[in-house]
Amino acid sequence: MAIEVKPIQRRFFYNGVQLADFPGLDAKGVRDMHAEEISELASAEVVYGEITDGVQEITFRRAVETKG
Repeated sequence: MAIEVKPIQRRFFYNGVQLADFPGLDAKGVRDMHAEEISELASAEVVYGEITDGVQEITFRRAVETKG
């Protein structure tokens, strides 16, 4: 029995919108690239979803700030 290795596709989301992937960068690097156009991503949390059918959804969640 042969083992087949399949690459995992990544899908990035922020605020319900799918963002482009930048191959060669980790998730934080992708976040930083998009933060150049979407400034609130600069401090966003990276949330990794489960891998389903070879696809992993990664969500950028805006950091919650409190004023004190």
